Amino acid sequence: MPPIVIDLRQADDRRDVVHRAVQTLAEGRLVVFPTETVYGVGASARSSIGVEKLFEAKGRSVDAPFALAIKSAEEAHDYVPNMGKVAERLARRCWPGPITLVVDYGEGRGLVSQLPKEVQQAVAPQGTVGLRVPANDVVLEVLRMLAGPIALTSANRTGEPAAVTAEQAVEALGDHVGLVLDDGPSRYGQPSTVVLASDKGCRCLREGVVGQNALDRLSSMIVLLVCTGNTCRSPMAEVIMRQLIAKKLGCTDAELEQRNVIVASAGIAAAPGCKPSPEAVAVVKEKGLDLTNHESQPLTEKLVRHADLILTMTTSHRHAILRRWPDASERIQTVRPDGADINDPIGGPAAVYRACAAEVENALEQRVEEIDFC
Repeated sequence: MPPIVIDLRQADDRRDVVHRAVQTLAEGRLVVFPTETVYGVGASARSSIGVEKLFEAKGRSVDAPFALAIKSAEEAHDYVPNMGKVAERLARRCWPGPITLVVDYGEGRGLVSQLPKEVQQAVAPQGTVGLRVPANDVVLEVLRMLAGPIALTSANRTGEPAAVTAEQAVEALGDHVGLVLDDGPSRYGQPSTVVLASDKGCRCLREGVVGQNALDRLSSMIVLLVCTGNTCRSPMAEVIMRQLIAKKLGCTDAELEQRNVIVASAGIAAAPGCKPSPEAVAVVKEKGLDLTNHESQPLTEKLVRHADLILTMTTSHRHAILRRWPDASERIQTVRPDGADINDPIGGPAAVYRACAAEVENALEQRVEEIDFC
C-alpha cells in the first residue's frame, strides 16, 4: 500500500500532522521526516516491530546501528548520563543541527538501557550510541509528543544516494513506510556529520555538513569574562586570563586555540564595537598585553549557551545572567572565588585601573589553578 504523503507547506493545521505522525510511529509503522540535512525515515525506539521494519526498509545489516533522534541537548543526559565534556559542548553548541554525536553510553545506565533489547542492539550494538537533534520544527514537535526517541536513519536504501526530497524518499522506500512528511528540498542536501566524542577530543567518522576544523573549534573550552560595558574590567580580565592559561599549558597566548581553549569577554549592557578605555589599554600594556584591537560586544544567548565557564565581575552581573538564562547556573561564577565584587574603575585615574587589574589578576590566578583545561 503506498504511503500517505502530506505536504507540510500546504497543511492547514500542523498539529494534526504531528498527531498523525505520532500515531503512525506508536502503531509500529515508519514515517519519513524532513530534516535540515537529508530526508530521514524513523521508527519509534520503543517499538521492536517498528525497528525491525526499519531494517527491512533500508535493506541494512543488523550490525549497522541507527541513530536516536531526541528532543534536546538537555535530554541527552537522560540517555547518556556521562557524556563527557567534549560531547556536552558539541551538543550544547550544535543542537538542533546537523551533527550526530557518537558517545559511550555505559551499559546499564541511562534510558538507552531501558529500550527493548532488540532496539538496544539496533542503536547501540558496540556500547556506543549515536544521538541527533534534527533542526526541523515538525520533527521536534513529534519528539515532544512521542513517548520516547525515534530510531532514525536516512530515507534511502543502503548504498543508494540519500534522499533530499520527499519524492526521492518515496521512490526509494515506497510501501515500506506509512507516512511521508514533505517539507520541500532539504536545506543542506547532504548527511549530518557523524562525530565520535570522548574526553580525549572528537573525531569525524563521516564527513557531512560540518567539517573537522569547525568541529575542533566547537569542541574547544570557552571561558567568558563578563562586566557591564565590556570596555574596562572584562577586557582586562580577558587578556590576563589568556596569559595565565597559556602559562599553565606551556604555550603562548596565540597558541591557545590550537590547544582548544578560547577566552572571550562581553558586557551585560554593552554597545557593540566600542573601544576599550585608554586607561585599561595602558595598564595591561605595562604587563606586556595588548588591548588596542578590542571591540566591545553585548552578552547574547549564543555566548551564554556556548561558554563552558562564565566569570562575572560582580554578584549583580551573575544574578542578571541567571534571571535571563537560569539553565546556565552551573556554569556561572564570580571572578573572585570568595564571591566579592570587583568594582568598576571607569572614570578613575590610572592608579584605580592598576589596582583593578591587580585584583583581577589575583582572582584569576586562583581560578586558573582550579580549572581543568581539557
